[in-house]
Amino acid sequence: MIHLETPKKLRPLVNQARQVAEQVFRPISRKYDRAEHAYPVELDMLAAIMDGMNDAVAETGQGNSAGAGQLKQQRSKDAGNHNGSNMTTVLGLQELCWGDVGLALTLPRQGLGNAAIAAVANDEQLRRFGHCWAAMAITEPGAGSDSAAIRTTATRDGEDYIINGEKIYVTSGERADAVVVWASVDRSLGRAAIKSFVVEKGTPGMEVVRLEKKLGIKASDTAAITFTDCRVPAANLLGSPEVNTEQGFAGVMQTFDNTRPVVAAMAVGLAKAALDRTRELLANVGIRADYKRSLKNSHAIENQLYRYEADWEAARLLTLKAAWMADNGLPNSKEASMAKAKAGRSANAITLGCVELLGSMGYSEDELLEKWARDSKILDIFEGTQQIQQLIIARRLLGKTSAELK
Repeated sequence: MIHLETPKKLRPLVNQARQVAEQVFRPISRKYDRAEHAYPVELDMLAAIMDGMNDAVAETGQGNSAGAGQLKQQRSKDAGNHNGSNMTTVLGLQELCWGDVGLALTLPRQGLGNAAIAAVANDEQLRRFGHCWAAMAITEPGAGSDSAAIRTTATRDGEDYIINGEKIYVTSGERADAVVVWASVDRSLGRAAIKSFVVEKGTPGMEVVRLEKKLGIKASDTAAITFTDCRVPAANLLGSPEVNTEQGFAGVMQTFDNTRPVVAAMAVGLAKAALDRTRELLANVGIRADYKRSLKNSHAIENQLYRYEADWEAARLLTLKAAWMADNGLPNSKEASMAKAKAGRSANAITLGCVELLGSMGYSEDELLEKWARDSKILDIFEGTQQIQQLIIARRLLGKTSAELK
């Protein structure tokens, strides 16, 4: 069964991630919040260190972000408890996002597209793309939370596919080495025909047309990209090229089973940062949590802080469960959505609540709390909004299909 303590073999990685968050991310966090679209050059050296950490983790048999999808398939045949690449990623990102979510998102070779590659790539594709920095392009101007409404097309032409369409809100879309693009190979067949393609940077026909100005995570570039007769090798299609109308688009949706716990982990780390700093600032004015004292005898601010802590703990445990299930080959679609829904909403509530508890200190740019409150909003939106997660959870609980419950 799932164990609630950090596995001993993963503790060095968690400690390293916390050091990066504290010594690298935090000191430059405000700098890149104010300089939107400026590339954080401090991350170049860090990327090499992170690659080394991932390689070390892989050598110990825990897997890395490039092998998550393969690991899930292997573990489904094995017995016992296993903590692999999904748990490693979740625990590491919690710590990194305690430092800064935007900087964590812009770490070279750690993009959301890498999770897509891990989920469905074959061995040959893993060798080619496993160490590239991959963004993920799903959202379109007319297809936001409804991934099945994608209008971008991929038409087979000999040994290639020709992609046409537009993608918006692509995280790391300008900086990444490649973009994993969701497109339909036959729009008449509906969602079953949606496939994902790796389009490498510099491919003719792919163009970054603008960078978005955002409420938060300003250190991370968010791009709009157009594809005009963009020719991509058929070998860059992730997963099976066959369209199975009975299976739907389960192949590409498996990506979300990997990435939703990842986003939940980001939210958990960010909320923890807000709680930690709030406790410090309250202690400076004589308000300290006393867990031995009954709630009715506690300060009102303490009571609210306890509620936030309980909310955070629930989000953390749901996130760990979703990651653990993935590592042990168990279907985790419902749990991944539960973790994402809970953690995203909790991060919003906790960061905004901490700003409110601290008044002028929380609202001022002298503290990072106001930045964390802004950063938290995206964590309840991307990889599926709160409403979409609740819909998925309801379908799983009631045994309904997407056609039966919309």
